[in-house]
Formats: sequence, structure tokens, C-alpha cells
Amino acid sequence: MSGAPLHTVLCDLLGCRYPIVQTAMGWVADARLVAASSNAGAFGFLAGATIEPGAVEQEILRVKALTSQPFGINFHMFQPNADEVVEMAIRHRLRAVSYGRGPDAAMIGRLKAAGVVCMPTVGAAKHAAKAVELGADVVTVQGGEGGGHTGGTPTTLLLPQVLDKVAVPVVAAGGFFDGRGLAAALAYGAAGIAMGTRFLMSGESPVPPQTLERYLAVRDAAQIRVSLAIDGLPQRMIDNRLLLALEQAGALRRTLMALATARQWRQHSGMGLAQMLAVAWRALRQHDYTTAQTLMAANAPVLIQRAMVEGHPDEGVLPSGQAAAAIGAIESCEQIVARIAAQAQARLGALTGPSSARPERGNPIQAIH
Repeated sequence: MSGAPLHTVLCDLLGCRYPIVQTAMGWVADARLVAASSNAGAFGFLAGATIEPGAVEQEILRVKALTSQPFGINFHMFQPNADEVVEMAIRHRLRAVSYGRGPDAAMIGRLKAAGVVCMPTVGAAKHAAKAVELGADVVTVQGGEGGGHTGGTPTTLLLPQVLDKVAVPVVAAGGFFDGRGLAAALAYGAAGIAMGTRFLMSGESPVPPQTLERYLAVRDAAQIRVSLAIDGLPQRMIDNRLLLALEQAGALRRTLMALATARQWRQHSGMGLAQMLAVAWRALRQHDYTTAQTLMAANAPVLIQRAMVEGHPDEGVLPSGQAAAAIGAIESCEQIVARIAAQAQARLGALTGPSSARPERGNPIQAIH
């Protein structure tokens, strides 16, 4: 084992060297970061959910100009150009798509028929089972340690629950940043890991330096906490002035802010008023959102943009996994992936020792060839 490369079924499905996935962080997972991740041996997902309508193909072509490696794209059904993202994924023969709840069996079937791997992200075992029922090829499960919208179950509990419930490959997300985590996930039975925060804090990340400094300054995971103040849904972020102010604000102020950000998001997305109202109605009917959550839905992308694109970390929000507290440096994607792979290989080799030639039943190394 000590000289063998890390290789699981995930590598075969996605065409990557290592079972490591770079997640599709809004405003962050751009063409340069995706290409750098894929060139390093991981699998990169382009953040299709925040690409302007009409610009999806251009961004896909930017990635293709920077790498010959396979990559994927994500989307949400409530974004106005979801159909465009699906069409471009099929037309350009992307390797995979990622998504949350939303696509029906017909759309998933269309993607699968075109050879696109369907890889939703879920935060509960029941959602994983439903995703597989609808046709998912792989399921990414994000534990509560993960950044952005997240659940309350830690990865160490959620991952085995999902592994026991579905028969497709499972990718573990939430709290991963080094090779020890990859080795642990493989030992659980996962086919690989997915990381957002670790790639956000990389040399190829488009996040402005002043915002990255805020991530590097975090040394206590307690500073990276879950709040409902942004859009009424649990979202893990780094503490900052805006978050504290919103948590202390009254209902009127939150409503006024929600209306202002909805107007900004409508301008960015190109949606007309009728289209935006239709999206809001779908959120109410199909995604079990409350009226308040629907009203506040545009807050997250607009406030994330202020920090991640415009470089104003105290005027926006800072989505982050708790792993940021354990990351002390900005490194290139090549350095990050190579070190994680080497660490994981060393840990798995140390665990198996000289007797690895005859793995016992249930040995994690059986998942690697």
C-alpha cells in the first residue's frame, strides 16, 4: 500500500487522479480555481449558480482553455438560468453536475443519458436516499462542520448513516482539510472527500486579499458559527460586524434589507419581476421555505458577493467551514492536493503495516486499488 496511488471508484467516475473534490462555492469557484484544482489531480466544480444568465458557456470555455482535465458545474433549480446550465453541461460534455434538492427524475435522466454524472449534495440521510431514488450516481454528504448552508449533524455521525442507507458511492464533506481527514473518510467507507474552505484559501482563489486575511486570522472554530440571520436558514459563517448587527436588528430592518438585496439580485440575474415572483412561489411550494425565508433568499448571494468579489469583509458575509481555524497559510492547489494525497497515503500505510497484503473483511484499503 505504501507505494500505491490513492484511487477509488470516485476517480473512475470523475476521471480525476485523487478522490478529492473542490466544491462549487458561489462567487469563488471560478474558471481559474476549477482549472487549478483539476490540474492538481482533484475534481473541480464550477459555481454555475452565480454565473450571469447568458455567460455560462463563456465560463465553461474559460475552464477548457486552462485545463484538459474533466470538471463539472453546479446549479440550483430556483436560479433563472438552470435550464441553460443543464444544456451547457450536456453540450460541452462536462463530466458531472452537482445540485441540491430540486431536479426531478426526468431532468436527472436527461443528464445521465448524456453521460453526465449526477452528484447532489445533501445534509440528511433521508435526502440522500431520495436523491438516489431520483437517479443520483454519487451523493456528497455535508456535515454540520461545513461552510455556508449546513445542517446540525456532524460529519462523523452523518457519513455512516448515509453509507448504511444508499448503495451508490458517497463523498464526505464538512471539516476536511488534510490527508488525515481523507484517510479517515476512506476508513469510514466513503469514496472520497469534498472541500470548499481549503480551496477558497488557495493561491488560485479569486477572493480578494483583504477578505482572505479574515479567514487566515481565525484561530478558534467557535468564531465560525451557524446563524439564521442572513436568510432564515442555518448558515455557517465567520463572525463579523454585519452578522452581529443583523442578529440584533428588528424585523423591519431585516425586511428592508431583504427588499434591497432582492432588487440587486434581480438586476444581476436579469430576472423580470414576474419571473422573480414565480421563483419565490416555487420556493414556497416545492422547497418548504417559509414566507420569511423566501423574502430573505436573495440576501446570501448579494452579501457573499460584497465580501468575496468586492473585497469588503465587514459589509458582507464570510461563509466558512470550521476547518478555516486549522488552515494557517495560503498555498497553491498543487501544493494542497499533493500534500493531502501524501498524508493520506502515509496514514493508510501506517494503519495497515506489513500485513496489508491480506486485508481483513471491512478493511478500508479494500476500497482502494
